[in-house]
Amino acid sequence: MATIAIIGALEKEVMQIKEELSDVRVAKEAGLNVVSGELDGISMVATTAGMGTVNAAAATQHLISKYAPRAVVFSGIAGGLNPKLHIDDVVIGKCLRYLDTDTALIAESAPGLEEFASTPALVDIAADVLAEHGFVDASTNVATSNEGSKQFLIGTIATGNRFVADGAMRDAAIEATHADCVGMEGAAIAHVATKNGVDCLVLRAISDNCDEAYDAFCDHEFDLFEYARTASGITLDIVRHIAAAQ
Repeated sequence: MATIAIIGALEKEVMQIKEELSDVRVAKEAGLNVVSGELDGISMVATTAGMGTVNAAAATQHLISKYAPRAVVFSGIAGGLNPKLHIDDVVIGKCLRYLDTDTALIAESAPGLEEFASTPALVDIAADVLAEHGFVDASTNVATSNEGSKQFLIGTIATGNRFVADGAMRDAAIEATHADCVGMEGAAIAHVATKNGVDCLVLRAISDNCDEAYDAFCDHEFDLFEYARTASGITLDIVRHIAAAQ
């Protein structure tokens, strides 16, 4: 039975995923709390990586090396860069770009790439699942506001090791990457998955507009508990669709 690995942004999200699994096992491995079990007969493993590219890369490599998953799915939160997107909208990472990295030097090592991507078939699955959950494709949504509706966008996600907290940093991220949102893990996860020849998918829910410090963000209107509940449900539906496509 092929395994699917999930890396969550929040411990709350992984714990909600745990509640849906049968034959649950929890282990401390490589500095991670790793949950494994089955979902409707699908073998799954899940963990929270922690923030930043090193934590994300280390968690991804550990899950790949120990559990040999057929796919790695990352669900996290990000600061919005595209003005069409609003809080709670979701970006599917068709393209993942490093923000503060000399990518030409990275490309000197396998897999020889300066930017990375979610697996196209998994991008399509994610778009279908989000549509089933009531999200509207932002690329075709002509509404001037997302009030009363949720959007998703198949786009570009930037990845850096600093929390983007003001207008200058936001403008620099846009100029450097032309991304739709920015986080601290996505490109590293796609990088390691690609290096290992494993399918991957990176999703980001917009939690802020890159205009406030991290401490202020923690008191933000964005509801982390609601995000964890919604994200875990979407992620599990994506897993079901991936398994059905085998």
